[in-house]
Amino acid sequence: MTHGKTSYVCLACRVSYKQPHDSTRQRSCPRCAQLMIHAGSAFAAPRRRDIAAWRTLTVLLNAGVGFHKSCCGGPGYRPRTLRDVRERITYARRSGEPIARALVRRDLP
Repeated sequence: MTHGKTSYVCLACRVSYKQPHDSTRQRSCPRCAQLMIHAGSAFAAPRRRDIAAWRTLTVLLNAGVGFHKSCCGGPGYRPRTLRDVRERITYARRSGEPIARALVRRDLP
């Protein structure tokens, strides 16, 4: 039985590759040889020229927020702009909520 492919991202090169998931193996970027981040099977990469989207993605992935499919569909809400990210990080600092949890909130209280 073959397993589906999942996305691995190189933030330095702003590229992603779909490869079979193997939790025991680290993936290296074919362009720069840095370690790639496992983004998940529901990940859709922004255009390489969209630097703001890649900055947003960098914050999400470094906070541990992935793009994994849930039982009912896609990964759920993920902020798309740096403004949304800043609002959620500010909320997390003020409320004491973990940043990863605040980043995936659709609406802030």
